[in-house]
Amino acid sequence: MRSVPRWALLSSGCAPLLLAGGWTVAALLEGPAYDPVTQTISVLAAYGAEGSWVMTGAFFALGVCHLVTAWGLRPAAPAGRVALAGGGVAAFAVALVPAPSSGGSLKHGAAVVVGFTLLAVWPVLAAVRRGGVPWGLRLTPSVAVSALMALGAVWFLVEMNRRGSAGVAERLVTCVQSTWPLVVVASCLRYAGDMRDKSGGRGVSDESDESGESDEASAPPR
Repeated sequence: MRSVPRWALLSSGCAPLLLAGGWTVAALLEGPAYDPVTQTISVLAAYGAEGSWVMTGAFFALGVCHLVTAWGLRPAAPAGRVALAGGGVAAFAVALVPAPSSGGSLKHGAAVVVGFTLLAVWPVLAAVRRGGVPWGLRLTPSVAVSALMALGAVWFLVEMNRRGSAGVAERLVTCVQSTWPLVVVASCLRYAGDMRDKSGGRGVSDESDESGESDEASAPPR
């Protein structure tokens, strides 16, 4: 199995911190007029918002983090890596097409939906359907976290329709989506460390070389 570079831990770990930090600072700049319980994150990046530059920057940074993490997640299935990278590109689109100060925006809404969908399905698409893989790439936890994201989306839609705690629901879902890449990367690095410990610090290539030398030594003379 291909290894995950340690810099993927930095990119995946920065994603949730930058996103949460962005909406926290932007909300402080917006002041008491913004209600984080009922209003969405997109409101903070809308045209004319006091902290729009902070939230827009956070969306861009989030997109970069997802792209870098997708590049480093070598053990994951290719479809999952593409979906995660697509989620990063969608974050760019959300930043480039902010919501209007009042009313809705079809382009902004489409970017949000595409981004959410890609980040919700990437765990399942990235799962490796064979034994001996890191926990974060196993099918059962991958399906479970995707189902959790889907339930969070349903909750968000319900809260939007009833004008309830849409901000809370959105933040919970986005926290799960931005944190899961970190979980997968950490599990891959731990799995690689466990494999090294079991092999006594030798790499797979070293074992293969020794196996080849043993076969040659045991072969009968010609």
